[in-house]
Amino acid sequence: MTHDETGRRRFMATASAAAAVTLVPRHVLGGPGFVAPSDKVNVALIGAGGQGLTNLRSLFQEKDCQVIALADPAEDWDLSAYYYGGKAGRGPVKAEIEKTYSERTPTYRCAEYVDFRPMLEKEKAIDAVLIATPDHLHAYASILAMKAGKHVYCEKPLTHNVWEAREVARVAAETGVATQMGNQGRSGEGHRQTLEWIGDGAIGAVREVHAWNNAPASFGVIWRPDTRPSGTHEVPAGLDWDLWLGTREARPWNPLYAPVVWRGFWDFGGGALPDMAIHHLDPAFNALSLDAPDTVEATCYGGADPDLCSRGLFVTWRFAAAGRMAPLTVHWYDGGLLPPTPAELDVDDPRQRLGDGEDGILFVGERGFITCGGWSGMPRLLPLELHRSYERPAKTLPRVEGHHADWLQACKGGQPACSNFGYGARLTEFILLGNVALRTGKRLTWDAAAMKATNAPEADSFLREAYRAGWELPV
Repeated sequence: MTHDETGRRRFMATASAAAAVTLVPRHVLGGPGFVAPSDKVNVALIGAGGQGLTNLRSLFQEKDCQVIALADPAEDWDLSAYYYGGKAGRGPVKAEIEKTYSERTPTYRCAEYVDFRPMLEKEKAIDAVLIATPDHLHAYASILAMKAGKHVYCEKPLTHNVWEAREVARVAAETGVATQMGNQGRSGEGHRQTLEWIGDGAIGAVREVHAWNNAPASFGVIWRPDTRPSGTHEVPAGLDWDLWLGTREARPWNPLYAPVVWRGFWDFGGGALPDMAIHHLDPAFNALSLDAPDTVEATCYGGADPDLCSRGLFVTWRFAAAGRMAPLTVHWYDGGLLPPTPAELDVDDPRQRLGDGEDGILFVGERGFITCGGWSGMPRLLPLELHRSYERPAKTLPRVEGHHADWLQACKGGQPACSNFGYGARLTEFILLGNVALRTGKRLTWDAAAMKATNAPEADSFLREAYRAGWELPV
């Protein structure tokens, strides 16, 4: 992935199994990754936890795909204590797949695997995979699948570190398969309207961006456990713990690691920043054609911990002036921190609220403000006088039917999906640099071409992490 081939903030003109198994795989007839436009896309699910199940239910709504296989190290995940609720894992998710498709095909069966690697080798009818593992396995699974000629949808953040983001983007470009990162708001109407308004100059030159997540306390435990793993615990029946660890060094099982709460450990997740900022800052990254910042710095409540992710982050990315673009500062807030309300706005008027309260983004321009809810919510202009007087531009960016539908059309030979890995890797790198700055405790001066923080050699171990023997990235 290169960082200097295009202007960093030029406004973007375009947004960006089966009941009867085919005897001869379709890719043999039409080349790697080939799916005829009239065919359904045969999808395999890698990771059948809460987010895997959420994605699966979205795929059920798409008539041009079917899920024919799944892989997860756990037979059963109890998610009743978390926002997902219910049960997940191989058993419950396989049962839901077969129940759903049996409404049309009574004998429908979904292949089941513990390990996704033999699944990719044995299930020749797979056209595409949807990856919803913990973050530390995103890059490994994505690269392995792409090199096997499979189209790939991977949940956000696309990777766990910056080097992985660049490798995933490189392999996607080399293989030419259809890709999509799971930042679902990217496909929504709000995202496109925001791009059109900023491109139209609704608020003039944008000088600051503020985005935030102030999720309920229950989310805080996910992003920062209250205690550290300790004691001896028996591995739950039906869980291949060593496989779940994948690229990470062996350690005893502890219920603080999984399900869901893995996000609070640096080894597996990255806290709220890559989980939520990759959604909420996406409109700014796209509308302003952002790429590599000049500097990035971060602070948090209590200082960074070597093992546990942090809450209460305040992150600042700075971009120097480029061409006709003014200098830009981008801020992120979480864990109870919120941006200040601009003096021009009435804090007692609910019509002038920022974002949706708990989540949102604020663009500060020369002539006013644009604010949106989280996940690329619908934009609003402020102050109210600007909201009333602004003549909305015509819709110029293409609309899509949905994030999964956009990817499936790309799998069938359509235009690249809007958050394909070329874009998704750049957005992921931008966000992940905030955690690198936090863990080094320095304001980083960033040399994107060299993938170096020039003033902090200790950042290298966070930019490219070590892998367990036998689990090195298949690059």
